[in-house]
Amino acid sequence: MTHDRAADPSRIRVLVADDEKLMRAGLRLMIDGTNGVSVVGEAADGAQAIDQVERLDPDVVLMDIRMPGTDGIEATRRLRQADVRAHVVVLTAFETDTFLLDALRAGAVSFLLKDSPPEQVVQAVHDAAQGESRFSPTVLQRLVRLAAEETPDRPVQELPGGPPGPAAADYSAYAPDGLTTREWEVARLVAQGLTNSDIGDALFLSLPTVKTHVAHLFEKLRVTNRVQLALKVLEIDGAS
Repeated sequence: MTHDRAADPSRIRVLVADDEKLMRAGLRLMIDGTNGVSVVGEAADGAQAIDQVERLDPDVVLMDIRMPGTDGIEATRRLRQADVRAHVVVLTAFETDTFLLDALRAGAVSFLLKDSPPEQVVQAVHDAAQGESRFSPTVLQRLVRLAAEETPDRPVQELPGGPPGPAAADYSAYAPDGLTTREWEVARLVAQGLTNSDIGDALFLSLPTVKTHVAHLFEKLRVTNRVQLALKVLEIDGAS
């Protein structure tokens, strides 16, 4: 089998990293050849995953968390530091708050359970290949709430139609260095769990304009998804 990207540039190349051989085989059967997805390699631990990413240059890594030696979170962190092409989708049997936050902070773009439906895994692969995460506002608010609980002095409020989120945006607050006032407004609304459409309605902006601001925020704050952006807002607020 060739691993030459030029052989078929349209396919999504996936590396499966899991310490259980049967799990790797099952994932390969589940996604290989489905909707343009090709499994180009496997790894039994985080160190092998890093080596395989460097050798095979996949688009997406399906990464287990609990593996011997270098675990999935540390491997994800190292891949992000190496600035590789591959985006990481964490696929684990353990849905703990600590794993969830640590994986996303390390740079994973999605977090799925191993009993997720096959179509959900395939969709996550396609999303990750585009560098996209799909977090509902309620999931995002849950993650932000967890982060806020790590800093007890952080005030929280009840958001309409959802669980508690960070303190309401103060649009008169001075934007952090490097961000425009408008970008900071958008960042704070992202941290409250609002979608791009909701942000556009709140700030009277078009959807493409909101997407542009979010893209600038990702670049300026060096984050890869909306969860990391929300956590960064909390960190900046906590330091101010």
